[in-house]
Formats: sequence, C-alpha cells, structure tokens
Amino acid sequence: MKLSEGLRRGMELKQKILHPYCAAVIVAAGTSSRMGGTNKILTVLENLPVICRTVDTFDRCDLIDEIIVVTQKDLLEKVSRYLKAYGKMRMVVAGGETRTDSVMAQLVAVHDGARPLVTDEVIRRTVVKAKKFSAAAPAVRVKDTIKVSTDGTVESTPDRRTLFAVQTPQVFDRDLLAAALQNAKAQNLAVTDDCSAVEALGMPVQLTDGDEENIKITTPLDLDLAALILRRRADA
Repeated sequence: MKLSEGLRRGMELKQKILHPYCAAVIVAAGTSSRMGGTNKILTVLENLPVICRTVDTFDRCDLIDEIIVVTQKDLLEKVSRYLKAYGKMRMVVAGGETRTDSVMAQLVAVHDGARPLVTDEVIRRTVVKAKKFSAAAPAVRVKDTIKVSTDGTVESTPDRRTLFAVQTPQVFDRDLLAAALQNAKAQNLAVTDDCSAVEALGMPVQLTDGDEENIKITTPLDLDLAALILRRRADA
C-alpha cells in the first residue's frame, strides 16, 4: 500500500530532524612546507595515502551524507583518482573556492585533510552537538604551561585550566558558516580556523571531547607517530 503524501512528508521531516543532512568538507590544499618537499596528503601512511585514510573514516560514518575535498589545483586529477572508490565522494574542488558554494546540506563538517586518525566517535559527537547548538568543535585540554610573548619576553601566563587545543572536524549550520566566512573576508580578519570566523560574528561555539590521537600531520615526525598509532590500533 502506498503512503499518503502527507504521511510521506511527515516521515521525511522527522528524518531531517533526527539526522540533518551533513556534508564533510575536507580541506587538503596546504603547501606542506614543513614536510621536506613531500606533499603530506599524498604521503603513504601504512600502505595508504594520508588523504585516503582521512576520507575513509568520513565515508564510513553514518552521520555524514556526502564528502567534498578541497585541494591544490594541480592535484585535482590525482586526488580525484585516489578517491573515486569512496561512495560518499561528491566532488574534488580547487583551493580558494568558497567552501559553502557547492554545499546544500544543513550541516557542514570542515576537517583538515592532514588529520587521518580522526575517529567515528569524534565525528559523531561533534555533529550531534552542532545539530543542537549550530556550531561545535572537538578539543583537548592543554597539558603544557603556555606563555604569551610577542618579542621573546614573557608577557603573561594564562591559566591552562581554561585552555583547549581545538581539532577538526568543526561542524556548523551551513548558513551560519557561510555568513561567518563572508564576514571574515569582508572585514579582512586574520582567522586561523572556522570557529574563529563564527566567533567573530558573536556566535558561540560549543566544544566536544576531542582525541589526543587526532593529530595533524605537519612534519615527518608526525607521520612516524601516526604510523605507530595505526599499528597499535591494528593490534588492539
């Protein structure tokens, strides 16, 4: 028996409320200047390129509906070829394009392509919190004592109990993120992440539990550490 149109629409609306459509935008357009001339997203990490390991986790997460990868223009063809096997891949675009232009999702999860060790749990926690509060990001408490300095002289020592190292994915309501990025561009703001752009609008960002293993591959040492973590996970 066919469902009535009203019942069908009601079920679709309920599904959107329970699981808002979420697109992952994986940013992999960095210069890899600290990797000794090696492009970090294409570097092989335990028999698989870093970008493939990153995309794989999002492809497997049932809260992610589609994936868009942003990379360097001269890598478009190669990265597209590497990622064609992943079912949720929608497109690979060149860096510099407005990341929300091609995204029609309710939520956007922006993730560093060089964080291949992100887990399903971290993604899920952040998406769920963003669904409720419109902006969320995973973070871990800072362990080291932090000094503030502009010229080599210590100016202050903030209370580390209030300090967090923010990770990705950072998840936002799509319209909020678009407005934040547009405002940051118009005001020529020097923001270091998408949370900073949202904060500049005066909007709050909620923190979720991150993971100390969710490291960003920046140097060859990070690559070695990531390989050790993967081997330990495989043995667990």
